[in-house]
Amino acid sequence: MYKNIKTFLWQIYISHLELAIAISSVSIVLLAVIMDKFMYLQACPMCILTRYIFGLVALSATFGVFFKYKVFGNLLIIISSVLGMLITSRQIYIQNMSIEGLSNLSGCGMPLSTQIEYFGIVEALKKTISGGPSCAEDGWRFILNFAEWGLLFFLIFVLLSFSKIISTKFL
Repeated sequence: MYKNIKTFLWQIYISHLELAIAISSVSIVLLAVIMDKFMYLQACPMCILTRYIFGLVALSATFGVFFKYKVFGNLLIIISSVLGMLITSRQIYIQNMSIEGLSNLSGCGMPLSTQIEYFGIVEALKKTISGGPSCAEDGWRFILNFAEWGLLFFLIFVLLSFSKIISTKFL
């Protein structure tokens, strides 16, 4: 019986991982938007950028669902998740900076869309990634804050996609 359950779970993992990642990424973005609306939270530009990266992960996973070669989709998931890990790691670093360190940051002064409108996309992304005092606010916390949860989910996506590439390549 245990072997049958293990085989069943393995087949689900091999067949539907990309779909599960796409659904969970879209769900994370929807949850963040709903929380902003109903809990009156103000997302900083780096949080908005993290949501866009979750959307990129969902798009990458959707490509993985429809491509014949699943390795390509999983590589896209890994690349976009590593990008998300870098952004959320930067935000966690900013959240743990001292007040003196925060006072030296000046990147997140305006909403991301306004920065893109005034400075162009490249300069807006530079300013957003450099961070600012608004990026240091926790805002919401359930054991971890949004950036820490994002880092955890991106890490899980990388590990699952990498293990799927390894398991399908050698099995």
